[in-house]
Amino acid sequence: MNIGVLLPTGASQWGPGDDPRELVAFGRRAEGLGFTSLFVNDTLISPRIEALTMLAALAPATEAVALGTGALLPFLRRPVQAAQSLASIDLLSGGRLTVAVGAGFPGPFGRPFYHLSEVPWERRFTRLDETVALWRALWNGAGSFHGELLRFTDLPPATRPFRPGGPPVWLGGATPAALGRTGRMYDGWLPYPPDPADYASGLRDVRTAATGAGRADGDITPALFVSVRIDDDPERGRRAMEDYARATYGMPLDDLARIQAVLTGSADQVLGGLARYVAAGARHLVTRLGALDLTSQLDQLERVSTLIPALQASADRELAL
Repeated sequence: MNIGVLLPTGASQWGPGDDPRELVAFGRRAEGLGFTSLFVNDTLISPRIEALTMLAALAPATEAVALGTGALLPFLRRPVQAAQSLASIDLLSGGRLTVAVGAGFPGPFGRPFYHLSEVPWERRFTRLDETVALWRALWNGAGSFHGELLRFTDLPPATRPFRPGGPPVWLGGATPAALGRTGRMYDGWLPYPPDPADYASGLRDVRTAATGAGRADGDITPALFVSVRIDDDPERGRRAMEDYARATYGMPLDDLARIQAVLTGSADQVLGGLARYVAAGARHLVTRLGALDLTSQLDQLERVSTLIPALQASADRELAL
């Protein structure tokens, strides 16, 4: 069982006096508290520390914690250059990188990303899958790649990652097509369904697709992206998460909670909510802390860390059943 945290790399999560250089110390503190992974997310339409730059800064500053993207948007970068950057981070971190990827939000939320990147919106899922296949080919020393959209006849020698074959690549998404693609092609699944029952059914579909592709359950890491806020006063915590939802997504908390996993309340209430996802099969939790300045983020980091032993015990009980 792994419990990770999403670093507050976005400017909307910094207070007026916050120094984003403190994010490296934040990551070290998370590792010291027992979190086993540090994740960053990726965007072009709001100010933040760029995802791969943040991971490169964390690589020499941490020791054993995994470094991950949740989720990287590959179309924002040239595919060969991205393979080089990811291999470099994996190499500098001693093989601690995990790359969760996505094609962006659907419809009007995602289109601006593609416009800024000068990449067609059409066939975006094919482009995503081919980009990941190209990365893997480069990491294995291929001299050419021939896909439907990406074609290279003379690839130069590429930087090899620390691990043979490169870092694991997860897929973020829970549509029926995404579940099938995860089972057939990816190393992990990082969705954010608001209902644990939907997580359980999605994981069954992923595993069914994996079996059909000749893969084993153990080939795919079942992960979860979930926003949390612990507060001794549940109503105060809900107000804080409301502020977070509006600042981060520009939408009310009720709207966000209909499309993403969001847990607020006392420590016991949040633990109970997370335990339901563990019972549904999640084995790597990536927690996003509902707070809008680094001091409050650190407070939430400390609070969530107290749940780690109980969550690990919950996973152990599920494995024993």
